[in-house]
Amino acid sequence: MKEIWITTPFITLGQALKYAGLLQSGGEIKLYLASNTITVNQTPENRRGRKLYPGDVIHINQQIALKIGIKS
Repeated sequence: MKEIWITTPFITLGQALKYAGLLQSGGEIKLYLASNTITVNQTPENRRGRKLYPGDVIHINQQIALKIGIKS
C-alpha cells in the first residue's frame, strides 16, 4: 500500500491520484475516473472533488491501494 502524506486537513481525490503518479495532469482525471473502478473506504466513488482525510484508503481496480497520511 502506497501512502500519500499531506500537511493540510484534507486532499481531493483528483489531487491524490496526481500525487500518487497515476496521472500527469488534471485534465486526465475525469476519463480516469470513468474508466476505472475506484473505492474510498470500500464505497464506490467517481467524484474527483471527493475530500479525503488522513486514514482514508483508496482502491483502484482492486489492484492499487493508496492510504492518506498526515505529515506533522
